[in-house]
Amino acid sequence: IGMASPMLQEIFAGSLVGRPDLGFTQLDAGQKAAIAAIAAGFAGLLSLFNIAGRLCWASASDRLGRKTTYFIFFGLGIVLYLLAPSAAYSGNQVLFVAMICVIISMYGGGFSTVPAYLADVFGTQFVGAIHGRLLTAWATAGIVGPVVVNYLREAQIAAGVPRAQAYDYTMYILAGFLAVGLVCNALVRPLDEKWFMKPEEVAALQAGEATAGQVQSGSFGIDRGRFDLPAMLAWAAVGIPLAWGVWTTIMKTAALFG
Repeated sequence: IGMASPMLQEIFAGSLVGRPDLGFTQLDAGQKAAIAAIAAGFAGLLSLFNIAGRLCWASASDRLGRKTTYFIFFGLGIVLYLLAPSAAYSGNQVLFVAMICVIISMYGGGFSTVPAYLADVFGTQFVGAIHGRLLTAWATAGIVGPVVVNYLREAQIAAGVPRAQAYDYTMYILAGFLAVGLVCNALVRPLDEKWFMKPEEVAALQAGEATAGQVQSGSFGIDRGRFDLPAMLAWAAVGIPLAWGVWTTIMKTAALFG
């Protein structure tokens, strides 16, 4: 995500402004400004697919199962990362953008599906704390990932590799990481019975929480089926800015789709 804008600019360069004969270093200041605006729209498009993936993939996992959904994430992700350089070589901007968008949708989908996956494996009693521990992996990736991508890019450019091809090894290495993830997902098994709390332990824990005033019941004002004025205003507060963002992003990325 962090490298999406420079990646698109350096891979397609002059093609983004109707000059496929020009590489990134051959563009003038005005042309670089123009492709930067297009690349910013591309980054915005990825954000939309990130959002959509969180909704669609998580919903699909309810029918497919969490483990199967993660097999799709890893398997399809490997294929897309391996084929992305070929799409770039062919100059097919639409195909390349579509591949990256699907990849990012699975990033969002993985994020939104993993709490349910954890609940399936460990139960819901402590899933919040378990999810917090798992997020250390995401935080680590957030630090290490950009460092790896930037290091590989700089190393490739320093070795004389054209900028348009400087991301190939990155794609292949990310596909390798996903292959490791696929194996790890295959190794996930139901939790051993010895780790489950006994019914009396659960009852004692819940009784202690109730005594401490930590357990509440009721709907907390949440219900279903209402669509009165407050609900309409709430939807408008979310929907109008989102619709504006979608429209702005589509306008900025129109050049990518001819």
